[in-house]
Amino acid sequence: MTNPTTPSATQQAPAGAGHHHGPRMRWAKLAPEVYKAMIALDAAAKKGLDGTLIELVNIRASQLNRCAFCLHMHTADARKAGETEERIALLNAWEEAAGFYTDRERAALALTEAITVLTEGFVPDAVYEQAAAVFEEAELAQLIAQITTINAWNRFGVTTRLVPGQV
Repeated sequence: MTNPTTPSATQQAPAGAGHHHGPRMRWAKLAPEVYKAMIALDAAAKKGLDGTLIELVNIRASQLNRCAFCLHMHTADARKAGETEERIALLNAWEEAAGFYTDRERAALALTEAITVLTEGFVPDAVYEQAAAVFEEAELAQLIAQITTINAWNRFGVTTRLVPGQV
């Protein structure tokens, strides 16, 4: 039932429509130990990985998770790391833009999608094997940690509705 202060079903924004308000909470201030642990995890996960590869993974996971805050941050970080506008723009269609990404980047992006979406409830063997073929085992472990870490950051961002460009 609607009343003058409650929008009717036809007036309500569709599910997934843009949000026109600020963050729900400042989770980092409310859970500082968790935030510190995430910062430490983030730093540890990046060890030994190429900076450009890290940002491609971070952008792709953030695209899939629809985290505007992280997309804003990581596209800026990618540019600072020397990434081109063209490769950033094509990242959402990386499979069709084969000539723009190396075999290692393509394997990392496929693994990023598999870990982020978990469509089948697991990471397919073919995707894992593709990554294992181009990354040393220790480097692959770091890559998996990085993908998992950006997914955690994305979930904090979308749940608390962090605003792009604001800290």
